[in-house]
Amino acid sequence: MLSKPSLLFFVIRHPTLVILPMIRVMNHESAHRHISKSHPHMAELIRRSRRYEITPAVSLRPFDALAESIAYQQLSGKAAATIWGRVRALYPKTKSIDPAKVLATPDEKLRAAGLSRSKTAAIKDLAAKTLDGTVPSGRALLRMSDDEIIARLTQVRGIGRWTVEMLLLFDLARPDVWPVADYGVQKGFAKTFRKRKLPTPKELMKHGEKWRPYRSLAAWYFWRALD
Repeated sequence: MLSKPSLLFFVIRHPTLVILPMIRVMNHESAHRHISKSHPHMAELIRRSRRYEITPAVSLRPFDALAESIAYQQLSGKAAATIWGRVRALYPKTKSIDPAKVLATPDEKLRAAGLSRSKTAAIKDLAAKTLDGTVPSGRALLRMSDDEIIARLTQVRGIGRWTVEMLLLFDLARPDVWPVADYGVQKGFAKTFRKRKLPTPKELMKHGEKWRPYRSLAAWYFWRALD
């Protein structure tokens, strides 16, 4: 009698997705066809934009990704990159930052690198919650649903739903992330569909139903509409 197959090798096949216990790999061609068929404006936007080709990160350390996101909050890309570079320089010769070392770093050193008082507290809380297991490992994240990941990571000070949605979309390449509170998505939607007013998150949630299960791709192209 054959033993029950390990979940690690159990593959569920779907016309557009291959699922390896919560590891979703998007079929980009099928996704583009689905979004393009939803409306001529979407087809035109996709035709003239830089193509969505996001794939899951080969390796992901949630602490590093989230700490960088905290550093970038409410700053221009150039200023944030400079500050994050100074923070990384506090931990030389390491590919990734050790949360324990961050906890041992005096607040004054992190503040001197350019982090605000609130961001310093947030990164310290992130380090503590990484060490106590509140923040899952990268491997554990792969087996969790989007909602489970949002629920766990938003327990960290300074990390809200939007920050986690960016992790889901750009690092984990989850196919159906829909950041309705994102200003760029709202503005890109209004521009694409020639609306005078930005949609509310509630309105955008309703509009997004037609793009399931590829709302990540729709969000990407609304950002591209502003390029």
